[in-house]
Amino acid sequence: MSTSTTPPAGTPAGPADRHPGGPDDTGPGPDSPPAPSGGGRRRLRFPSAFTVLVAVTIIVWALTFVIPAGRYDTAPDGAPIPGTYHAVDRSTDFLDRLKDLFLSPVNGLYGVTDAGTGLTTPGAEGSFAGAAGVFLFILAVGAFITVTMRTGALDLGVARLAHRLRGHRTLLLVVLLTVFSLGGTTYGMAEETLGFYGLMVPLMLTLGYDRMVAAAVIMVGAGVGTLASTVNPFATGVASDSAGIGTGDGILLRLAMWACLTAIAAWYVVRYAGRVLADPSRSLTPVTDEDRVLASQGEEAAAALTGRHRAVLGVFAGTFLFMIFAVVPWADLGITFLPALGWYFPELAALFIVAAGVAGLVGGLGEQGTAEAITRGAGDFAGAAMIVMLARGVTVIMNNASVTDTILNGLQSAVSGTSHGVFGVLMLLVNIPLAFFVPSSSGHAALAMPILAPLADFAGVSRSLVVTAYQSASGWVNLITPTSAVVMGGLALARIRYDQYLRFIAPLMGTLLLAVGGFLVLGAALGQGLTSK
Repeated sequence: MSTSTTPPAGTPAGPADRHPGGPDDTGPGPDSPPAPSGGGRRRLRFPSAFTVLVAVTIIVWALTFVIPAGRYDTAPDGAPIPGTYHAVDRSTDFLDRLKDLFLSPVNGLYGVTDAGTGLTTPGAEGSFAGAAGVFLFILAVGAFITVTMRTGALDLGVARLAHRLRGHRTLLLVVLLTVFSLGGTTYGMAEETLGFYGLMVPLMLTLGYDRMVAAAVIMVGAGVGTLASTVNPFATGVASDSAGIGTGDGILLRLAMWACLTAIAAWYVVRYAGRVLADPSRSLTPVTDEDRVLASQGEEAAAALTGRHRAVLGVFAGTFLFMIFAVVPWADLGITFLPALGWYFPELAALFIVAAGVAGLVGGLGEQGTAEAITRGAGDFAGAAMIVMLARGVTVIMNNASVTDTILNGLQSAVSGTSHGVFGVLMLLVNIPLAFFVPSSSGHAALAMPILAPLADFAGVSRSLVVTAYQSASGWVNLITPTSAVVMGGLALARIRYDQYLRFIAPLMGTLLLAVGGFLVLGAALGQGLTSK
């Protein structure tokens, strides 16, 4: 992926923690805008997701020495049974606990829980507790997305769509925002969006809009799609795995959310664009002489899609559609004429690895080009995979010290007596500060879900509702977080100040928060009807 324009010299760019769930959770990637240089004082920056999780690991390990050990009795499906919490004796000494800290990343990747002792170690015999399946799946998705972008089909497809609809301004805005929203809800489209600013800014200026409209179509579109993720592997997938449910559980509620929130975002952007078109003085980013020059560039026609490009786009869309089909529990939704494949991370990882090879060969990359793109894509996404590994290691430390159920028991007291709807809103509000401090959506999910998901059992609601509340909070925060390269890098490429963007998006943020809260209340009230499990 390559950006079509570069930010002006001295434009600040935030750290490149991946917007809800994307491939680069660790730092600036090849597509990130350059950091400012000069001889001035170095800026203080928010720590990376790696640093945050390492700190959390050490703090949690230290707290296990003061938090009482305890456990719940569990049902056959592993769910804790309310009212059965009891204190237990710790079965590990200091050296064992120090070893747990040292091995926590390894345990987080391929640790196994011994059926007799309940302790998780790399060489035990019992049930698999590591995140190796999720780890490989993230690498496979990274390979597939990178191969698709390397063929140029996705960029050119959006460019052709924009050119064909340029005579229908409002329809163009709605369709483009929806396309970016689809990318967000299916695969957590984030840093990939940085390559579209060079296309979108001249186009919107040509149509009589301003730079804010161009940025909003991309950033708000992909951001709202991620907020209302349906099968996004970095948000929904990781969270569902950590919560012990399938990725398809709760998909009806999330589909309804996606449609509604995308419509709200489209209406908001179209409304602002209409005001700017009618009265340019109302623009938050007034047109400059340079903008007039860029507007002339937007009149150039995009290159035609070749047969290879169309084939790659078919493979791209077909892969994600098949993934949705494969993970949805159709029988639970009352749809009996469709087979329920029940695919999980092993099968999905294989699907994306095969699809990456097919897309590369169909797209004309050749054997060597396809292999190089697959390797590069997996490497680019390794940061997100390692974040999940580290977060799962924190969970192993708590379980080995027998403090997970103690924390759960304390949280149960806090939410007991609340209605189902209030519980859903509380889960949303609890996850908002977590999303800020752990900006990696996959790391946030792997860290929080083992604690928060069982609370749904006590409240009598589906665990999928907690997953929906988490990903909504993560996506909502990442629409504005200054620690994200997707936000700060996108604004730098569009040459929009952060304060101008905040003025634009503040009313939408409030509307989205209220809408998400309403959907969580609705999902809790309807229970099985929308959450499916």
